[in-house]
Amino acid sequence: MPAFAAVALVLVQITYPLSAGTLRDRITVGVVVLSVSTALLHAVTTRGWRWAVGFFVIVSGVGLASEIVGTATGVPYGAYAYATDRLGPALADVPLVVPLAWTGGLYPIWVVAGLLAGIDAASTGGHGAGGAVNRVSGRACVIRAALLVIGAVGWDLFLDPQMVADGQWTWSVTDAGLPGLAQIPYTNYLGWMLVASLMAALLTALDRLLPRAHDPSVAVPLAVFAWTWLGSALAHAVFLGLPASAAWGFAGMGSLGIPLARQAAARWRNT
Repeated sequence: MPAFAAVALVLVQITYPLSAGTLRDRITVGVVVLSVSTALLHAVTTRGWRWAVGFFVIVSGVGLASEIVGTATGVPYGAYAYATDRLGPALADVPLVVPLAWTGGLYPIWVVAGLLAGIDAASTGGHGAGGAVNRVSGRACVIRAALLVIGAVGWDLFLDPQMVADGQWTWSVTDAGLPGLAQIPYTNYLGWMLVASLMAALLTALDRLLPRAHDPSVAVPLAVFAWTWLGSALAHAVFLGLPASAAWGFAGMGSLGIPLARQAAARWRNT
């Protein structure tokens, strides 16, 4: 099931650059629904429904709370506002599809971060066979948390420019950003770092509380990560007219993607 959802996700995303107006808004919502469905189906299959629910509550819950506070006060991202009546129902002026996007986008990054930190999902969690407790070292947890933060900001280097260009949200400060992305203030990335750090801490606690993975397969989230990284870079550079975000996003997600590719190549050579 996760694989079918992932294939559908890719197919729908391919149509995004070919669309405009209301159709593009519907495709945006469809992409989010398929991304969160892929993430949660894989989580249920590999970690069980309690862990999947916990991941969703933490990431989408913290994401929604940060967005509500952010749009009302400008903290922690900076002052911004969502377009109205474009992405479906909203809560406190935040479209409800937005917190779903947090889960869909960060789940594959969390999986990749764990692999790069040397954490095997099948050997982590609470009580394993025979009641034994398997714990991940504190150093590995810190590395995974840091990589999640880096990967989240890397993903946003694609996401924010694309959505701002499409008018889904606007920033009050539009001249204090990265080269080529001045319309998105630096405070946005600082906010992402803060929020992703909180999520990482809570997800680490979740991993310690609930049973280890009963299916260690990570092919689906790895494929989604690679598609998001490389496919977004291609789409931004060639189809969406966003060369700056293509470069920044490629570099940002590449901070995880390139080591992951090297790790995979090393394993392949040793087989």
